[in-house]
Amino acid sequence: MSRIGKAPIEVPDKVSVSLNGLHVTVKGPKGELSRTLPEGVAISQEGNTLLVTPSSSHRRSRERHGLCRTLVANMVQGVSQGYTLKLEIVGVGYRANVQGKKLVLSAGYSHPVEMDPPDGISFAVEGNTTVLVSGADKEVVGNEAAKVRAIRPPEPYKGKGIKYEGEKILRKAGKTGKTGKK
Repeated sequence: MSRIGKAPIEVPDKVSVSLNGLHVTVKGPKGELSRTLPEGVAISQEGNTLLVTPSSSHRRSRERHGLCRTLVANMVQGVSQGYTLKLEIVGVGYRANVQGKKLVLSAGYSHPVEMDPPDGISFAVEGNTTVLVSGADKEVVGNEAAKVRAIRPPEPYKGKGIKYEGEKILRKAGKTGKTGKK
């Protein structure tokens, strides 16, 4: 049995979970998320805890056990606390701002790049160089942050670009001049 899958999921008081076979719906103060789990697992609720178990001893069931437990735990945490990813913008003249709901980035192109957030996602900017992507669904927050980063990924010579907070950029030395002139 999966070590991750064995752990029970604690449901906070302000979160309600409804189970309909393998369809899980979680409602909380940050929103509502629903997902249909794949075949091979069973989910049960006892009081304020959820338990995900493999429905058989087949390999597929054991493989999906920990994954399904993590997906449901992420849903519970997302609707109760939410997820936020921070991106840092490095470079002279690179900046971001929010116009309405749109994120507008000046990242060294001839035009500003505008991004519309999907439902349940919000953009915020701190000090022109820090972008916050937040929402209830961990997967969507991560995908939107990756799209923002892809506009201008950090380059290895000067480190300019958009990077995740705390991301280490492997730096390269660059060119050296001729050493022996004759």
